[in-house]
Amino acid sequence: MSAVLLGGVGRWTDPWHPFDETTAALTAIAAQVGIGLSSSSDVDRTLESFGVGPLPSLVVVDLGLPRDGLPVPLPAAEPGFRRLLASRVPMLVMHVSSTSFAGDDDWERALGGVWVRGTTMHPPSGPCTVHVVDDQHPVTAGIGDFSLDDERYSHQRVSAVVRVLVDHEHDGVRHPLVWVHERPGGGVTVYDGLGHAGASFASPDHRRLVAQALGFLTESGS
Repeated sequence: MSAVLLGGVGRWTDPWHPFDETTAALTAIAAQVGIGLSSSSDVDRTLESFGVGPLPSLVVVDLGLPRDGLPVPLPAAEPGFRRLLASRVPMLVMHVSSTSFAGDDDWERALGGVWVRGTTMHPPSGPCTVHVVDDQHPVTAGIGDFSLDDERYSHQRVSAVVRVLVDHEHDGVRHPLVWVHERPGGGVTVYDGLGHAGASFASPDHRRLVAQALGFLTESGS
């Protein structure tokens, strides 16, 4: 299986997220379910490579938002980025990646929801409990409400057509955290809004959710 991890390296990092911890955790979980994730050392060049030749069989996205003033993605990577989003390649998209292509309508349509500057926020990161609202899906099967140390995004703009699997409550409002989305091009995206730092993956239930998401996506792309 040609599975690619687009992790926070180079300009795709930020001061708040320890991408070395989260990408290591994702790689380890994938290995446990028999998926070898190939980590990209240059996200822009990897996106550029998606413009020609066979696409990967699975893409995992764990990126920050570039703040270097350069285009996102770079012009040379634009065709590959659009081709990926329009393809049937399954994608697991993590946490802060909902900010990574800010203002890009194709990214929002592919993800099913995004961080909205000035609206989206999160309570202080720390111990919390999240709620499994749909345990009839393969991603959440056998998993009940669970506690972990994490950051819970709130007030993201989430499409009405996604299937919400996990949410949390903040200020009396329920906010989607994990969902499954069938993309316009026929591919499937699982968005996991958890995974701020390595501590998030100390939760056995969160690790199981990620493992089951990877298994589900592998099946959906076969």
